[in-house]
Amino acid sequence: MKNLDQATANNSYGLLHGWAMIWTLLGIFVGGMALNLTPCVYPLIPITMSYFGGRSGRGTINHAVLYVIGIAFTNSILGVFAALTGGLMGSVLQHPVVLVGIAFLLTAFALSLFGFWELRVPFQVMQIATRSHAGLLGSLFMGLMMGIVAAPCIGPFVLGLLTWVASMGSPWLGFVIFFTLSLGLGVPFFFLAVFSGNLNRLPKSGEWMIWVKKLMGWVLIGMAVYFLQPLFPKALGIYITAGTALFAGIHLGWIDKTKAGFKVFGWIKMTIALAALAFMTLTIGTFVTRGPGAAFHSYQGDILNQAKIRNKPVIIDFSADWCSPCRELDNVTFHDRRVVKMAQKDFILVKIDLTRKGNPDHEKLLKKYDIKGVPTIIFLDGKGKEIKGLRLVDFEPPQLFIERMIKAKQTL
Repeated sequence: MKNLDQATANNSYGLLHGWAMIWTLLGIFVGGMALNLTPCVYPLIPITMSYFGGRSGRGTINHAVLYVIGIAFTNSILGVFAALTGGLMGSVLQHPVVLVGIAFLLTAFALSLFGFWELRVPFQVMQIATRSHAGLLGSLFMGLMMGIVAAPCIGPFVLGLLTWVASMGSPWLGFVIFFTLSLGLGVPFFFLAVFSGNLNRLPKSGEWMIWVKKLMGWVLIGMAVYFLQPLFPKALGIYITAGTALFAGIHLGWIDKTKAGFKVFGWIKMTIALAALAFMTLTIGTFVTRGPGAAFHSYQGDILNQAKIRNKPVIIDFSADWCSPCRELDNVTFHDRRVVKMAQKDFILVKIDLTRKGNPDHEKLLKKYDIKGVPTIIFLDGKGKEIKGLRLVDFEPPQLFIERMIKAKQTL
């Protein structure tokens, strides 16, 4: 178990330093900043700044830092809690009914952001959250409570992100993701607190904030489609994803007639719309033009014995359709031409599909190799023994995976 935990930490560390995770965290940070433009949060800016307005110099900075820490602490704890439920959530996500239920919930929250219904915070809770407190602890308390006050707008988006984090099953990544979101949400308040004299330069509240809510609604629709993908054939799932981006771009850029009192808003609308259309084109183009993936064999009783007779190393991939890192491995790493070429020439590939339980042969392998979750990829040497140092329990980009394959070949 200790080795597996260490492997999880190592792979999470590698994932965080991969370009994919860097761009993901950057997108989450920008998303957190965008949440400040929603109708529930934006009007809080002058109120919050008035709290900091009586302070100057280092005192203002200290209060602003504690305010951001308060926001980050609340959301980060949520992220860790969601990730800790990942094992349980992963097991129940095997059922199509659960996937449909999650997608329905995300869609319902999206409809609230589109204005079809309204999410309200109980009045008593709102009174507690908005109660004024003095001193440094007061700034910390305001940050802790800000998520409650802003819940009608940021709540649906945060709940959608919680669902995604839970499916990843990594508490450390859950903390990092929600800490990044909190920084995006809180950093603008920090700078506005320090430079509170610039409040008169902010755009006035108005209809444009409704458009921001609709943008967040489309993000939740995209997450709903993501969770439904295991229920569709791969090609259909790709086209549904692309179609969602197409409709989002057309709606946000052209159908929606929201206007604002500042010129840059029109450019923002068009940039987001064109980005959605570019994503649609890239999604379809990548799927159509990519080559064949690595050819995995279904597990059969004698396949590992055949590998030992031939003295060939084996890659065993324990995966499931409901596992998001598993799908990323299939779509990216195992479709990389270099990985496919080396695997076909030097390895025997075996896929253990754990989407459905009840296969006795699979259960024996889970116990034999002490598999705790998916994805888990193990490497066997030419004698059929696991090469312990090469076990992988998370997504890994092609180049790093190729390095593992080279090390496995060197054991022959």
